[in-house]
Amino acid sequence: MENIYMSRGASKVVNTCMKVQPGEQILIVTELSRLSIAQALAAEVYRVGAEPAVCIMEPRTQDSQEPPKEIAAAMLASDGFLSVVGKSITHTQAVKSAIAAGSRGLVLTHFTEEMMVHGGIEGDFETLKPLCIGMAQAMAGAEKIVLTSPSGTHLEYSAKGRRGNSLYCMVEKGQFSTLPTVEANVSPLEGTANGIIVADGSIPYIGIGVLEEPVTLRVEEGRIVEISGGRQARMLADDLVSKNDPNVYNIAEHGVGLNPKCHFCGFMLEDEGVFGSCHIGIGTSITLGGTVKASCHYDVIMKNASVEVDGKMVLKDGCVML
Repeated sequence: MENIYMSRGASKVVNTCMKVQPGEQILIVTELSRLSIAQALAAEVYRVGAEPAVCIMEPRTQDSQEPPKEIAAAMLASDGFLSVVGKSITHTQAVKSAIAAGSRGLVLTHFTEEMMVHGGIEGDFETLKPLCIGMAQAMAGAEKIVLTSPSGTHLEYSAKGRRGNSLYCMVEKGQFSTLPTVEANVSPLEGTANGIIVADGSIPYIGIGVLEEPVTLRVEEGRIVEISGGRQARMLADDLVSKNDPNVYNIAEHGVGLNPKCHFCGFMLEDEGVFGSCHIGIGTSITLGGTVKASCHYDVIMKNASVEVDGKMVLKDGCVML
């Protein structure tokens, strides 16, 4: 019965988001725990006259771990790929290489059957596209960006020379997007971020989810140097220490959520898309325009953020000012 209810979401992914054409080779990378979602997507790919290939891999042990080389090769050869996994493969060389080779990809990390029916997937992606592109263009190449929030965030950094990324859940050749988050983001220039990040929305990784109390991160010269707060802050701090990789503390991304249908629920791609929220990605930045490859990429999310770009407000208390 679940596949029946997921059919509308599957149609949106295949026809609106990826615009699959007859005769195309579409790869669906998944895990056994999400096979029902992969099957719903494969059925719709087949219905429109394309050829689906479903690859089931062993779940990665951590986010940002590369997929098996056979799957990476299949991604590289595909016309398009859908990643329906629990542990993210978004920030991997496999994704970067496949996109560079002309494939197009959609990432459905942490997706549940419910997310195929309700929530962010109900967003009007066509209408949100120009807003998302406009925010990405505003942030791209900025000399100075200042991020603040009512909870106490005050982070400053430079995005000089960096591209803006607009992820609005629709892709063409050589593009990838997350789903159902709609977000504009930029990768801060390494070493330039300084200040305080106070996450009060969510840290949708390693079982943390929606925050019970704020998590504070102090940033100096582009890296996190201190994490404080309660139980969830300790979970994040302990996990990063366990990676034994100094690059996990890199300030990799600043994203702005722009999907009015998203809500905080503890799942990454719903939480990141909440309209008017901002997230700071830490760790890997190579898929976003940065230069750092780390053993993970996590996002910490704050509500009702404000963003000032070279002296101009583009987001104020969660309201877009473009």
